[in-house]
Amino acid sequence: MSNRTLLFFCFSLLCSIPARAFDFDFQKALDFAKSAQQATKTVDEQEEIEIGHGIATNLLGASPLLPDNRVQQYVNHVGRWISLHAERPDLPWQFGVLDSTDVNAFATPGGTIFITNGLLQRLNNESELAGVLAHEMVHVLRKHHLAALQESARMDIASELAGEALKNKADPAVMEKAIKAGTEVYARGLDKDDEFEADRMGIVIATRAGYDPYGLPAVLQMLDANSAQDSSFALMFKTHPAPQDRLSLIDKEMGDRFDAYAAPAQADKRFISEMTRRK
Repeated sequence: MSNRTLLFFCFSLLCSIPARAFDFDFQKALDFAKSAQQATKTVDEQEEIEIGHGIATNLLGASPLLPDNRVQQYVNHVGRWISLHAERPDLPWQFGVLDSTDVNAFATPGGTIFITNGLLQRLNNESELAGVLAHEMVHVLRKHHLAALQESARMDIASELAGEALKNKADPAVMEKAIKAGTEVYARGLDKDDEFEADRMGIVIATRAGYDPYGLPAVLQMLDANSAQDSSFALMFKTHPAPQDRLSLIDKEMGDRFDAYAAPAQADKRFISEMTRRK
């Protein structure tokens, strides 16, 4: 499939999906986002990106990137295509596969998204990968981690960054403080409503990009079939709502409205080719 054909296919898909399939999701997302938008309004985009890069560096310090340039390029290809169908497409989106057997994925403010090799190896097709990446994108779009950071009882990052706004660049000490606090959020996890919102909106974004909307639910079914006692899943289960709870809410929201949108065969061929090469 040529790039032009693929673009036309995805544009047609976006235009043809019934409005009601999106309106309800977006309205709920906006309602959930009000407090986050209020909390983060004094953190400008450049500061958001700097904080995110610092957090990403800390995460890479704990688990480096998988030393496989081809798989890194492949995941970035998928992720950047999806980002074109989301809000804030001009963020410096970048995607990385962590060299870890844990099953997890992370997003940092400003557009850096990681998926562990452990999770990637358990996926069955590109639509499942797209569902995971789109879920993480929503955390960036809705500034969930920034809001969680600022709501911490120990500090008010928004006020401190606002105090630096008259300078050309925020005080490095303030940025370091924000990065440290932001990194700690990943050990605690986000609010359940943030995760539910990321599920709903992630499915919408992945579908807009031309992927099977049931990719993310399939990943949640895989998670639900595994035990929280498995060390590879420990952090995922600790920092996220139970997969069955997420599936139940998705089922209520989706119904059969997305049944007509299947994954392009070419996408699955790419995924199968990539995963087969690595074995």
